[in-house]
Amino acid sequence: MPDFETAALVDRRTLLRQLAAGLSLPLLPALAAPLAAASPVNPASAAGDRGGLATGNAQATLAGLETFKAGGNAADATAAALLMLSVADRSGHRLFCFGGEVPILVYDPRHGKVEVIAGQGVAPQLATRDHFNRPGGIPGGGIEAAATPAALDACLTLLARHGTQRFVEVSRATQNHLQMGSEPWQQDLLRTLQQLVAAEAAAGGDRLRGLSAVADTFYRGPIARQIDAWSRSNGGLLRYEDLAAHRTRIEAPVSIDFLGHTVHKCGPWTQGPYLLQALRLLEATDLSAHARQSPETIHQVTEAMKLALADRDAYYGDPLFAEVPLKALLSRDYGSMRRSLIDTRVASHQLRPGDPRQMKPLLENYQGEVSSGGPVHDTTNCVAADRAGRLVIATPSGWAGAVAGDTGIWLGSRLQSFNCQAGHPNCIAPGKRPRITLTPTLVTRAGRGVCGISVAGGDWQDQVALQLLLGHLVYGLGPLEAASGPRYGTKHLVGSFRQPPPKLGSITLDKRLAPQVAAELASRGHVIEVAQQPIGQPCMIVFDPERGRIRAAGDPATGRVAMAY
Repeated sequence: MPDFETAALVDRRTLLRQLAAGLSLPLLPALAAPLAAASPVNPASAAGDRGGLATGNAQATLAGLETFKAGGNAADATAAALLMLSVADRSGHRLFCFGGEVPILVYDPRHGKVEVIAGQGVAPQLATRDHFNRPGGIPGGGIEAAATPAALDACLTLLARHGTQRFVEVSRATQNHLQMGSEPWQQDLLRTLQQLVAAEAAAGGDRLRGLSAVADTFYRGPIARQIDAWSRSNGGLLRYEDLAAHRTRIEAPVSIDFLGHTVHKCGPWTQGPYLLQALRLLEATDLSAHARQSPETIHQVTEAMKLALADRDAYYGDPLFAEVPLKALLSRDYGSMRRSLIDTRVASHQLRPGDPRQMKPLLENYQGEVSSGGPVHDTTNCVAADRAGRLVIATPSGWAGAVAGDTGIWLGSRLQSFNCQAGHPNCIAPGKRPRITLTPTLVTRAGRGVCGISVAGGDWQDQVALQLLLGHLVYGLGPLEAASGPRYGTKHLVGSFRQPPPKLGSITLDKRLAPQVAAELASRGHVIEVAQQPIGQPCMIVFDPERGRIRAAGDPATGRVAMAY
């Protein structure tokens, strides 16, 4: 039975309607009972000892919970939730689409290891710098902005390496949801899923062979041919060869130790390592000497983020194409040099990347490329854990740009995260991954998984994840308290979506936080903006390996939903 912690009022009938759509009916009475009995309830927090998860959508969370109750583990539940998220987010496919992407961090308790499932597609072979080196550059949407779709293969890879269930099982809730859809793409995508399920069945009883058949049907079979024909007919860049070449990379995480824990991120094809750089800048500071959201702490954390973000913008890109000096960037010596640039009394109004190759605190004559920028798109999230101590942390996205004909597959528009600056590590090139904002966080202690964080919100993502991480590790907050409090951030960075220019010295404060700290921060030179909506949309999961207890939570103000049993 779902175990909801009671803390905030919601409309139970609205939640039940959301949960009912697209899911098998037997679970609904069991779910309705605690909802009807408990008033108020908070669907953004849950605890259990068998399995738990939190996502950005009620239907997706329930799909994951249903998978747990059917005997699946955290990998199976995450795959089910991700497939549902691709069709059931707040706009049906705009936050994350079936043809989008999803970087995933997994803690495997069998081997005591963390690995990266690098679910990010690459630029098609026709997506050259010369093609986009024109007025307007890389578009912010539409058919030309699509990378090779990666989300499905990431889910299949997750199932093959860590799961126990078949594709037909984890896709069942999504198929049920699509059956009730009224838009043409929904019925088209349902037929595509049915085609994939049929391919799995035809492969026989071996689970891994069936998952491989699903991948081959999508990437190297009839569906890839359909996408190719549609793309050619409509001026797109994707071709069959791009899909056929796609494979999901398994990579080691980038990690540092912090306060007796090890914090793991994906590599510099994401923005993730800059969170680790910020921790390096903060590790010599006694943050507990001031309150978590005091002006002193906010100033110190924001100035550290500015320096780390400047290095992100100068050095990060796909390490298969660019030499990223990551070892130096994360070293304590480099962090110590960079830390000396932080003035505890005055906010910086300069972009200040360092020079890790020469081990100097500042890079001389730096000029980063900026353009007019584009709209900031959103993302969603999924964090899960099971009784064995397996943690799966995912940040799916895709902001659908075009639907690939009668496949029903919405393709993402991720190529806009590249730039066209010759020689820059994130300059677009065929076969290259864009440097993305998607950035799950996984924490281990003494070699065991204990915590995971996923945040939606573009360039806010690791700024918010850092605050949750400090709240938990420094100030002892539980997942609900860490995820639901007011947050802050800075736009003192080159934006990740078509490179809008930085707002130097800026700090954005949640409207709940601003009255207590704005005046003091302004006196230090920060340019204050007040956000009327929450900054970022976080989910967090905590696993206690000694008690076997799982606590999942998200920010209820942003529609996050947690369940456990």
